[in-house]
Amino acid sequence: MKDKDKSKGRKKLKKKFYEKELIRLQVELVKLQEWVKAKGLKVVVLFEGRDAAGKGGVIKRITEELNPRVCRVVALGTPTEKEKNQWYFQRYVAQLPAAGEMVLFDRSWYNRAGVEHVMGFCTQAEYEQFLYDCPEFERMLMRNGIILIKYWFSISDDAQEERFQRRNTDPVRRWKLSPMDVVSRTKWVDYSRAKDAMFKHTDTKDSPWHVVDADDKKRARLNCIHHLLSLISYKDLTPSPVKLPPVQKDKKYRRPPMSSQHFVPSVY
Repeated sequence: MKDKDKSKGRKKLKKKFYEKELIRLQVELVKLQEWVKAKGLKVVVLFEGRDAAGKGGVIKRITEELNPRVCRVVALGTPTEKEKNQWYFQRYVAQLPAAGEMVLFDRSWYNRAGVEHVMGFCTQAEYEQFLYDCPEFERMLMRNGIILIKYWFSISDDAQEERFQRRNTDPVRRWKLSPMDVVSRTKWVDYSRAKDAMFKHTDTKDSPWHVVDADDKKRARLNCIHHLLSLISYKDLTPSPVKLPPVQKDKKYRRPPMSSQHFVPSVY
């Protein structure tokens, strides 16, 4: 748990610099994507952290220019009754990448170490079993060729409160305030203790947690993307521009009259 906002005292990133740097990093992400596809890599990136820490914003900027057939996002909802009776990791295993794919988990199997444990959605025995099994589960993934990267987005209570208030007053963002987010405000310390225990058991040499200072959204996005690019060695395989053939023409072809089609009204 942070005691204060680390971003205080820093100069605010200039919009022009942020946008220019983001575009540069997104170009590199496209290069990484082509490398992953060409070399048949299997990449899994987990995004965990406090509510309103900015995980979704980072994922959005990572995927913005990428091919969804190569890089996809997994954000699983509440498990079904059938899934509740399966091996805990089973529904996550079904989402793992094939060769040539990147999968970004917007929350992951670590739900058991966080919300499920704190909110009492699992038993103490199930929680302890998870902490015991998880490191070996992740080692098994890596032994089978999966590149596993884990990010924890760390946010101060002041920054989280500010974002919660902004969401609550903005009808465009209010959907982001789930009932679970509201309840989590009353369990800040419980979540902090759960995070500490999770790190103690799962921050391993084989599969470490990479902590992102998320109080400043723009810095968090740039830092996370820059770090992700540094973890996978890749080369530029960007295809060269192609010579486009001329568009087919046929003087005998006539388009059907516009009145025969249902056009969207030109309101703007």
